[in-house]
Amino acid sequence: MEIKEAEPMLVLSARRTLTIPQVKSVAAEITAAIDADIKRDHLEIAGPWVFVAQNLPKDGSTDFDVRFCRPVVSASDYVGAFETHQFEPIMVASAIYQGPMRTLFTQGYAPLVREIEHSRHTFSGESREIYHQWAGQGAKYHRIEIQFGLAY
Repeated sequence: MEIKEAEPMLVLSARRTLTIPQVKSVAAEITAAIDADIKRDHLEIAGPWVFVAQNLPKDGSTDFDVRFCRPVVSASDYVGAFETHQFEPIMVASAIYQGPMRTLFTQGYAPLVREIEHSRHTFSGESREIYHQWAGQGAKYHRIEIQFGLAY
């Protein structure tokens, strides 16, 4: 676990209320549409995809809010269907998960949650997945940074 400040970021984004199992199909649709708008409007990408959740549940049947975000350098001339959002810096507990999506929660999230629970830190309710290396649906290897916002 690494405690660090997550940098501010300007993103093109779409927010949805979903269950964890719904994220896969909705993400595929939304990320393709956001990428199309970025290409159409000649926006410069500033980083990998980031999925930001509020109060991520511990089960697959509870709804939660998730924002699918693509960092961009500037969006001042953007007039498309997606929201621009400026994230401010926050303190996070972070860990890198490397492996297939099927073990993201058991081998990625669970160990980080345990470390945070055994530390002096408390969860803010925000969590992030940063897709540093995405090999496509069904691939055996991805590199995803998991971040949990920390309350002061």
